[in-house]
Amino acid sequence: MTLRPAKENAGITFVRTDLHGAKVHARAGSVCDTTLSTTLSENGVKVATVEHLLSALWGLGIDNLIVELSGEEVPIMDGSAAPFVDLIRSVGIAEQKALRAFIRIKREIEVRQGDAVATLKPYAGFKTRYTFVADHPVYNRYPKEAELDFADVSYVNDVSKARSFGLIRDLAQARAINRCLGSSLENAVGIDDVKVVNEEGLRYEDEFVKHKVLDAIGDLYLLGRPMLAEFYGCMSGHTLNNKLAQALLRCQDAWDVITVDHGAEMSGSPVRVPSIV
Repeated sequence: MTLRPAKENAGITFVRTDLHGAKVHARAGSVCDTTLSTTLSENGVKVATVEHLLSALWGLGIDNLIVELSGEEVPIMDGSAAPFVDLIRSVGIAEQKALRAFIRIKREIEVRQGDAVATLKPYAGFKTRYTFVADHPVYNRYPKEAELDFADVSYVNDVSKARSFGLIRDLAQARAINRCLGSSLENAVGIDDVKVVNEEGLRYEDEFVKHKVLDAIGDLYLLGRPMLAEFYGCMSGHTLNNKLAQALLRCQDAWDVITVDHGAEMSGSPVRVPSIV
């Protein structure tokens, strides 16, 4: 994978270098599969497992980027967004002249699937609340709820390191449907019947629920712009996250687009732009 600068207002575009430069734009409407990860498709060309990279780009405030891939899947790295954050920060981020555009939520939008729910509400900033529901001896020892206002907490320090996780006993079933083929303790948190198997343990006490927040941020960034909103998820995953994004796009009276610059924020604007440090 190679990341290259893009022009102002170009958005995020994946380019398959193994398919003569075929392009797949990062859009909620391009999602074609949400089984254990988020896959995009455009004109028959696919790009898989985009959510961790997109989450990192949101966290770093990157709006315009060309992502070149020599295969179908974005590298899983260590199962979190942190390696992408570290690599991007090591080369620096260029500030462009155009004002940054935000999707501002004007009224509540909610989608449900069984007991799972995902909601967006008006908020002058970006705040997430998530409830992770899983009755298991290991999960039950750790926090299952997180509330984060990104004007006050750091995505890089407090969320980006949260890794994918799963029960080891479920791995065979995932591989049977051609998923998690490369999963190992190098790129995920493994859980057996009584403990976290990884020798180093968890990176955060609430790493499980924070990874769900990380995923949701990446999935919602497929809307093409950061949001001024409060997101609430309970048992939601990639499928419901995308249904929420699609529902928002259909309800054009529920949102508008505003531009916010750093100067306006510092001069007393009520908008609390999310921190990227």
